Amino acid sequence: MAKNFKKTIAFIFFLLAGITLGAFISHICAGQPYVDWLSWGQEIGLSTSSPAMLDLIVLKLAFGSTLKVTIAQIFTVALSIFAFAKTCKSL
Repeated sequence: MAKNFKKTIAFIFFLLAGITLGAFISHICAGQPYVDWLSWGQEIGLSTSSPAMLDLIVLKLAFGSTLKVTIAQIFTVALSIFAFAKTCKSL
């Protein structure tokens, strides 16, 4: 059981590292010639500027969430999964 837990934690770490590194690369490459395409992406989800509202008179709940996926994030997540597969075989 501890072996599966270690592998799961390592996978989550590699995945979050890939997402974060991809977002950083995307931010750096935005507006730069020849690498601007790495920052291209799409947003998916409910807009946070006009979220879905649930009014219960006493309590108002606002639901809104967006996910932006860029080309750089796709590359870095793929690389992080590859790195996980190569480095965490013995876990």
